[in-house]
Amino acid sequence: MADTGQPLAEVFGHLTTDHTEKADRYRSHRLCPFNNKVPNCTKDKAKDPLGVCSIYHENHPVVTCPIRFREDWILTDDAASFFFQKATTWSSLTEVRLNDLHGKSAGNIDIVLVAYDKNGKVYDFGALEIQAVYISGNVRAPFEHFMKDPRGRASMDWSKEPNYPRPDYLSSSRKRLAPQLLFKGGILHSWGKKTAVALNRGLFNMLPMLDEASKGEAAIAWMVYDVISGVNRNSRTRQQMELVKHKVVYSKWPDFLGTEEIPIGEDVTAFSRRIDAMLEDIAV
Repeated sequence: MADTGQPLAEVFGHLTTDHTEKADRYRSHRLCPFNNKVPNCTKDKAKDPLGVCSIYHENHPVVTCPIRFREDWILTDDAASFFFQKATTWSSLTEVRLNDLHGKSAGNIDIVLVAYDKNGKVYDFGALEIQAVYISGNVRAPFEHFMKDPRGRASMDWSKEPNYPRPDYLSSSRKRLAPQLLFKGGILHSWGKKTAVALNRGLFNMLPMLDEASKGEAAIAWMVYDVISGVNRNSRTRQQMELVKHKVVYSKWPDFLGTEEIPIGEDVTAFSRRIDAMLEDIAV
């Protein structure tokens, strides 16, 4: 299916064709409706954010910002159902540093889900990684063009412009997702902890064949989402898109990741104490 020529789907959380007072306010103040760490969008540059949440590819939205997956925190509910038993009390922490054996950073885990007992003591956890799609071409140029006249350029045709933005599934999987899972997921796997990965349907379909497993025996849950219109969760207007779960695929540790480059992680007990302390620090 050919693109219509408008590459931008959601800008600051709203369709380019949405001219409600709310949409205008979000564009005007560069706000993020998807639970960013601050009220404003901070993608690319905090002072000059690239407020594109998703782009069109073959007329279907493709999520290009990892924060977009945080809508209503449905992804944490889905991850918790993989990590923990149904009646578990749990909470979540974002951007949690993971160290290797030598105390050097192995990267930040996007979201750590933490299970704790009635005394508030952490006894289990799992890691949730979010992978948005990289873009080939230039998305800032059409974004800045649109922002100069959102009403007049809502349905602009950008197809004749150079470097038309398109999803780069290959780079997203090989250059980003695979290394992230190899290092961070590998450490979690060595601890006997589970990992969940949130990603768009198009990116999931480009992954190599997975060795699927039952939910109870799986090491990774691949949580596949789409952005669609017309569901109206929380009484939204039909102009606003919504993140919905397409499916969850459970797998063993993927063969395509290998094992040779996995670093030895920090002591799991020390990590548990650290996330326990982080939960205490955020109490108000």
